[in-house]
Amino acid sequence: MMVKAVEIKDLKKSYENGQIKALNGINLSINEGEFVSIIGPSGSGKSTLLNMLGALDLPDSGSIEVAGYNLLKNKKLNKFRGDKIGFVFQLHNLIPNISALENIKIPMFTKKWSNNEMDERALYLLDIVGLKQKANNKPNQLSGGERQRVAIARALANEPSIILADEPTGSLDSKTSNKILKQLNKLHKEENVTLIMVTHDMNVAKLADRIIEVLDGKIVKTTDDSLLDNEIKIY
Repeated sequence: MMVKAVEIKDLKKSYENGQIKALNGINLSINEGEFVSIIGPSGSGKSTLLNMLGALDLPDSGSIEVAGYNLLKNKKLNKFRGDKIGFVFQLHNLIPNISALENIKIPMFTKKWSNNEMDERALYLLDIVGLKQKANNKPNQLSGGERQRVAIARALANEPSIILADEPTGSLDSKTSNKILKQLNKLHKEENVTLIMVTHDMNVAKLADRIIEVLDGKIVKTTDDSLLDNEIKIY
């Protein structure tokens, strides 16, 4: 029996006193270890959905369970994010005046690990993304693609259950994007984490086990017809 990493039912979220319906009854189930791409045009609700999964925002109604946490009942959302979620954004958001190794170690300070254990974990992740030789380089000594690879390694630092990636290659050229996506996929498999990625690029989305399309705050296409909000053609 598959264990659920995400279970969402009738999730709704509005902004500006209900004028903007960002999510309008989302139902979604994702298994542990699955790689899912969420696609849709700007304003469709895909980034809002990702924010809900990472407890960066909370819904108006519905239910949402992520990595065994009921996000509407759990009061320790900072702990949930620190323990269970790794974030990768379009911009790497590395701290400029410290090394790649030190950037990766930052999420580990909530763990009761020794400095040697943190160094070992950071070097292991740098090795996986092909940057072990640049452990002591600061962000301004790395290319754009290298900085994003460090950000991906940092997302795995705390041994999370789920990686949430929001347009992780959106600011990169196609060649560098392909390298980044290969690294993400490799880490997803080797670390056995659930990977949920928002993208506008169908070529990127096709790398996933499953594609979910969001439009006007609803799921309109998915490779699993049990999740369809409407009876439509699936991928």
